[in-house]
Formats: sequence, C-alpha cells, structure tokens
Amino acid sequence: MGIRTYRPGDETALYEVCLRTGLDGQDASAVYPTRHLLADIFVGPYLALQPSLAWVLDDDSDDDSGDVSGDDGGDDGGRPAGGPGGYVLGALDTRAFEADCERLWWPPLRARYRHVTEPERWLAEHLAGPRPAPDEIVAGHPSHLHIDLLPRWQGAGWGSRLVARLLQALDEHGSRGVHLGVSARNTRAVAFYTKLGFTELKRADTVLFMGMTAAEWRTRL
Repeated sequence: MGIRTYRPGDETALYEVCLRTGLDGQDASAVYPTRHLLADIFVGPYLALQPSLAWVLDDDSDDDSGDVSGDDGGDDGGRPAGGPGGYVLGALDTRAFEADCERLWWPPLRARYRHVTEPERWLAEHLAGPRPAPDEIVAGHPSHLHIDLLPRWQGAGWGSRLVARLLQALDEHGSRGVHLGVSARNTRAVAFYTKLGFTELKRADTVLFMGMTAAEWRTRL
C-alpha cells in the first residue's frame, strides 16, 4: 500500500474514485448517471494538462512519502482490496491552468455533453462557463489542489501523506501558496484541511476556499 506517481492507464480507476466520492464525499453514481461527466471536469484536465502533479494511492505500491500531523478525517482504517483508491491532483499556476482548459480541454467536452439530466445541469453550466478562481485567492495562493479518497482508505493518514507529497512538489517548483475549494456542507473535509493547516480564505455561495502559503507548509513538511 502506498503512493506513486500517476501513470497513463490510471484514468478509469481515478474516474471511478471521483464518482464514488462526488457527493460531498459520498457515492454520486446514483445522482450523476452520465458516468464520466463529473470526472471529466474534476479529474481529467489535471491528468491531461498537469500529469507531473498527480499522485495515486495504490494498494500495489510501496509508500515512500513523508507524513504530516493528523489523518484524513475518516473512520475506516481497513485495508482496501487492491488497486487505486485515491489521488491528489494539482496545478502550479491556476491562471495558466484555466487558460489551458479553455483552449484544450473544455471545447470537446461541451460538444460531448449537450444532453444531461436535471441533477447534472450544474455540471453542464460549469462546462459552458467555468468560473475562474477569485483574484484575491490566486494573488497569494496561485497553485491549487484537489484530493479524493475512497472511504476504505480514510482514517489511516493517507490523505495527509498525499497532500504532503503535492506540497513538496509545489515547493520544489517555487509556488508561493496553494488553495482549494470545498463544499461548506462537507464538514468532515473542512475539518481534515483545517487539521493539515489550511485556513479559510473566502466563502462564495456554498463553496469554502481554503489556503496555505509556502512559508506555512514548510513548517509542516
């Protein structure tokens, strides 16, 4: 069991993780019947455009990552049956990533997902006009991350190790800070990020933006 770099061929497994954690950490497969839509938005562009900042939690890998204090906030420390059970994805420069998505990633998806179910409408609206990260967030925290773990992987510190691995890479690339967006309803995730040292930066509708500067994460790595 451990963390390894993303490899081509991981897409199917990581897309499944995204779907099975896509409802505030719960299984979203019954809500979003267009199976790849959610992950095409929240996983696919990172794998295609920033693959060097993608790490996979895999039962068939030996872990060599450093840890940080705290765990991932879960209640199931049992070992998984095998294969990828989580990931962390990052973008070094959020504005450049947004521009690359608009140029390379979103156009074919807009053509592919013209007809969606009512619960998926917000995803189609996101595709039609993705909201850029707020300027005041990006100014001090230009990088961003996205992490998901299946429940069976939670509670044993793997979430914190994934985040630590990404923060180390961002530090090596000279990032000044990182942010993330999380549903304010997902109190478990908010508690996890808070324990890792992320602080609230802004609330926008139901989204809570949290961040950490390079100076802050260097005291934890």
